[in-house]
Amino acid sequence: MVKSDVQLDAKGLACPMPIVKTKKAMNEVAEGQVLEIQATDKGSVADLAAWSKTVGHQYIGSHEENGVFYHYIRKCNPEVSEAVEKTFEHTISNEEALNGKGLILDVREAAEYTFGHIPGAKSIPMGELAERLTELNKDETIYVICRTGTRSDLAAKQLAEEGFNDIYNVLPGMTGYEGELQKEVE
Repeated sequence: MVKSDVQLDAKGLACPMPIVKTKKAMNEVAEGQVLEIQATDKGSVADLAAWSKTVGHQYIGSHEENGVFYHYIRKCNPEVSEAVEKTFEHTISNEEALNGKGLILDVREAAEYTFGHIPGAKSIPMGELAERLTELNKDETIYVICRTGTRSDLAAKQLAEEGFNDIYNVLPGMTGYEGELQKEVE
């Protein structure tokens, strides 16, 4: 089950109503939250992905279960996301992190992780990091990754403040990752 912050029931509605309802629901969703849309219209698969890209939200993915399509969209404001200054001093490229010896820590939301992550990466969503620090080894090299480098920047700072010494923010993050994606969650 993919975790979402807000759910929208668009079952039984035909095009363009799933998009109309999604657009309205997105006005009530906070930046960074994940909206789950439940739709029965087969066209919603292509429509919602295209709409998300057009308006700048992140279409995380979808799956079908008993004739219902479950879509996941993360609310993004690209202008804000790109403008956020990345200030953690230790950064590393995707390639260097993949070839390094250490833990790749994925701080994206569980829904994002479920729809594709670097094989072997550990998932601890940014919002859960403070409560789950004991799952990490302070003596291990940790490569922190997210979608664009913004959340991983914040997570890297948080880990450094908690006494973790060998921390790197991976840039540009999953948007620049071109390797194989693992979709199974362990």
